[in-house]
Amino acid sequence: MPEITLVQINDSHAYLYEHPEAFATGRGTVYRTAGGYARIASLLARWRADAEILFLDCGDTLHGTWPAVESGGVILPPLLNRLGIAAMTGHWEFAYGPAGFQERSRALDYPVLACNVYDERSGAPLFPPYRIFEVGGCRVGVIGVACNIVDKTMPARFSEGAFFTLGLEVIAPLAARLRRDEKVDLVVLLSHLGLPQDLKLLGMTPGIDVCLSGHTHNRLFAPVRAGNTLVIQSGSHGSFLGRLDLQIEGGRISGYRHELVEVGPDIAPDPGMAEAVCEVMRPYEEERTAVQGEAQGGFDRFAMWESTADNLLLAAIRAKTGVPLVFSNAWRYGAPIPAGPITRGALRDWVPMNPPVSAVTLSGTQLRGLIEQNLERTFAADPFQQMGGYVKRALGLRAYVKIENPPGARLQALFVGDAPVRDDARYEASFLTEQAVPPGVGEGRRPLGLKAADVLCDYVAAQRSLRPELHGTYVLI
Repeated sequence: MPEITLVQINDSHAYLYEHPEAFATGRGTVYRTAGGYARIASLLARWRADAEILFLDCGDTLHGTWPAVESGGVILPPLLNRLGIAAMTGHWEFAYGPAGFQERSRALDYPVLACNVYDERSGAPLFPPYRIFEVGGCRVGVIGVACNIVDKTMPARFSEGAFFTLGLEVIAPLAARLRRDEKVDLVVLLSHLGLPQDLKLLGMTPGIDVCLSGHTHNRLFAPVRAGNTLVIQSGSHGSFLGRLDLQIEGGRISGYRHELVEVGPDIAPDPGMAEAVCEVMRPYEEERTAVQGEAQGGFDRFAMWESTADNLLLAAIRAKTGVPLVFSNAWRYGAPIPAGPITRGALRDWVPMNPPVSAVTLSGTQLRGLIEQNLERTFAADPFQQMGGYVKRALGLRAYVKIENPPGARLQALFVGDAPVRDDARYEASFLTEQAVPPGVGEGRRPLGLKAADVLCDYVAAQRSLRPELHGTYVLI
């Protein structure tokens, strides 16, 4: 009976080096060192010694840390090529533009797969939709589906010249073709749609045996079943690998074993990869290791509603601008900073694009609408309408929310400072990233001549000692 092993990495966000990771315990959040390409390489070598492995990457790989973004993503392909990845799909890679992503993909020894990304003029696919691999005596067809929200919620330059679909129109026919014409034994969907979206899509799409899911950073300790499809997702930051051992009989899965494997400090780094990472990081080391201050507790982005990391970022913006109401996009990525020294590199990894800070005037009605829209995009009953990360980060307001209510009726009470928000009142707000306050919302938009990561680093250096804070910005009632 043929047996193959699928290994998944998703949402590593260019954390080529080891870093702190947040873990839930009965007493709260704790931090441990995890990840890094050198430890991943060592773990893969151990597994390859006794198993036939197909290593697949769900994307968010070439973008996410300051060195990666500073280099335009070009430092990563030579390192990734050493890991023996078979194929990947993408999301934040489109931050370099569709043409930029294509250019960077040409430096990879493996294909980028995306059945749902098309040239705006010709309608032709920008990437191959699938690839077939021979593994352990089996033919495995892998279909890629990239994140579909790039042209819907992200800056326009991310999707210039391209358009994105869910892939619903092509995935089932591709799976059928792979079975019928290519005689594959196993069909794998390599997805960056997000776990809720994948589960709904799979309920509408026959023919998929395994879905490797990405985007939503879930740590699944056991596969989720969507009909006959096994679905796994394996955390983020390269802190975990998902291993799925499959027994294949008659072109079907007859048995499986799954493990979510923490890439922890007990794994000895691969010396060759460690040296290669060190060489790549050399130009960034002085800036990365400069100590800015001291954390009197852990800062992280581990929570949906509010995070200590983003509260620190927003406090820095407010202190610099004097504007009491501040918004930021709710990124999922960004490794924690535990108690101890705070380095410039760790701070810059929170906002690797170093986006500009702007200001805008909002009416009370617009402020309510902004929050209601964000709640709907985050918690929509229809997974295909979910287009957010975590809940929009804010400082200077308090929102009381009934999350089970229908769209437009979730916000029960809203305060700026201690005062209830009035629809006809005017509120000055500063923000970073176009997603925090979308274009067309508010009036009097103006750049403030500031860059977010620079402001954050300067603030931490001035404060020196910082404690993590939660303000109860959103209250579920």
